[in-house]
Amino acid sequence: MKLKLSLAIAMIIWTANAVFSQIENPSTTVQFESTETNTTDPTGYELPAIKTPSLSKPDTPSKYSEKAEDDPKPLDMTKGDGLLEFNSGTAPKYFTKDKPVTDAVGGDQYLGDIKTGSKIVSVQYRDHEYVDGDQIRIFVNDDMIQSSITLQGGFRGFNLTLDSGFNRIEFVALNQGSSGPNTAELHIYDEKGQLISAKEWNLLTGDKATFVIVKE
Repeated sequence: MKLKLSLAIAMIIWTANAVFSQIENPSTTVQFESTETNTTDPTGYELPAIKTPSLSKPDTPSKYSEKAEDDPKPLDMTKGDGLLEFNSGTAPKYFTKDKPVTDAVGGDQYLGDIKTGSKIVSVQYRDHEYVDGDQIRIFVNDDMIQSSITLQGGFRGFNLTLDSGFNRIEFVALNQGSSGPNTAELHIYDEKGQLISAKEWNLLTGDKATFVIVKE
């Protein structure tokens, strides 16, 4: 009886040792295969590439955009804009002679007067009809400032420093050109370049046109 109990205890001890030996020294191992990756991301994940947005305009034009000409033509101001006629400052080509002299033409002409606060005005004149060699002499407050001027198709003139009060400008016709009478258009501009008066005259030889500027 004692022998059987001793064998049973020995068998239990041996079995327990065998089990603990297998746990401490497992006969099988788990292996993990390594894989290569081309990513340089430190987290080990490969991030998809993001397309950089472009700042250039899209190829598809907007319905509000205007197409520029490949070879734009230079702007010619003398041709106008299709709405207003361009005034080149020269006499029209259709004038081949001055208007005929009538009974109304003759004697001195008073062109009127204006008031202005400008210190200086620009006096401009031209032959606005047929350019036929009309000549004038100019006086300002009885002082002759131009002895003989031949009127052209384009404006020409002088700047006048105004005296306080009345400033009288006289244009004396020295001739009537080749077709008579002596014809001219007169423009007066203030110191800001604004037109403040526009007049015309038709004079016989020796007659004069007078214009008065009052400086306030």
